[in-house]
Amino acid sequence: MASEKVMSESAVLTSPEEKALKLNLDPSIYGTFAEIGAGQEVANWFFRTSASAGTVAKSISAYDMTISDALYGQTKRYVSQERVLDMVNYEYELLEERLRETRAKESRFFAFANTVRARGYNDTAECHGWLAIRYQAQPERVSGTILLHVRLLDDENVDQMEALGILGLNLIDAAYYQARDLGGFISSLTEFIGPGRVEIDMLKFLGEPFAMVDNRICALELVRQGMTPATVFMPDGEVVQAAEAFYKTPLLVLRGSFLPVTNVHLDMLSQAATVFPPPGVCEGARPCREVCEVSLSNLLRDGQVDLLSFLDRADALQALGKVVMVSNCPEFHRVAKTLRLYTREPIGMVLSIGLLNELFKKKWSENLEGGILESFGRLFKNRLSLLVYPWRSRVDGEYVTADNFRAPEDLEHLYQHFLKNGMISDIGCGDEKLLEKTGREILTLAEECGEWEEWVPEEARALVHSYCEHCKS
Repeated sequence: MASEKVMSESAVLTSPEEKALKLNLDPSIYGTFAEIGAGQEVANWFFRTSASAGTVAKSISAYDMTISDALYGQTKRYVSQERVLDMVNYEYELLEERLRETRAKESRFFAFANTVRARGYNDTAECHGWLAIRYQAQPERVSGTILLHVRLLDDENVDQMEALGILGLNLIDAAYYQARDLGGFISSLTEFIGPGRVEIDMLKFLGEPFAMVDNRICALELVRQGMTPATVFMPDGEVVQAAEAFYKTPLLVLRGSFLPVTNVHLDMLSQAATVFPPPGVCEGARPCREVCEVSLSNLLRDGQVDLLSFLDRADALQALGKVVMVSNCPEFHRVAKTLRLYTREPIGMVLSIGLLNELFKKKWSENLEGGILESFGRLFKNRLSLLVYPWRSRVDGEYVTADNFRAPEDLEHLYQHFLKNGMISDIGCGDEKLLEKTGREILTLAEECGEWEEWVPEEARALVHSYCEHCKS
């Protein structure tokens, strides 16, 4: 029988109905659903299967803003992190207050909430939403909250509603049955949802039960599993939705492995900030934000993501006051496309002569029908410019800048076009001594216990110590 199959947590489930039934048949799971914006699609999965009375204490949908404000308090935005947390906290505390005496000993209480902007009539705006569950892992234990943000990518409202319902069901199931396995938790969120239908770009674990969880690792795992092309966290370590962090914000982006973070990196950003953004082009925008972007490929060691190295690099950059972005976009034009999802203001990408030279290699455009012309066309689309930091040759001492850089012969005219039209600009070097050592040479000095500290800002020296065994105290 189907009910016997879903009784086991380890059973292989073949449909959302079976997953909902498994939850309904667990006598300890009991809670409230509060959904705004796309129908009661999550609660509906529990109602359409048997035994829903064993799970659902209440289902509510406060669509009217006046009623919503009366229940959850006033808010400036109804589809927001703030609102969904107000909802889930209010419903959980009300549930526990009313049922503590009668059910607390045998029940693992939960409150699930979502607030969503789904596709409307003649609507082409961004469709997205916030989902949260506050729950107890065991009866009479302190509750914790899991929060996520989703972009709904289907064109039709009915398809978005279906995807949202399954995602919410998966979140509740994962909270109770997979919270100890981050990789499995994240991969289960899109179970029974076809590829390309949703993008999960933020996930947080909040509260006392998750005190040991580093949400930056959660963010990294979303990128690693392809749930989102990029994730962002602020200098204080707070994981944020990129669209909120970068909305109406000019961006100065430095790409690198940051192993280690060096004084050259800081000088590159400092020099670029003197010329970007250009005066008068960002009126009404937020102040320019400096972003240090790390490609997922730069975090691999022996084919696996090196979590400790990732956290060390993030700690160093955050200590220096930088916003950190992790992407799964090796190509520059893919990073540009991703950033364009979040801001329409100018973007300046800071890079070395070495990376500028890389851009002209055909391997970065071999999958594009238009080849290297299409690659550059995508890169420079919509107010993006390259800001090039100089380099000194170790062979003959030549000082190479964007102005005297020699592109491949067959592309020299293309490069001159970029240069003359301001798509590529030269930036200076604050101290030419910084050009004497590469990051790899600094690590080699450290490994050999040589003098390396002058090349690395104090805030990033712990990163070098952690990487080089001989330099650990």
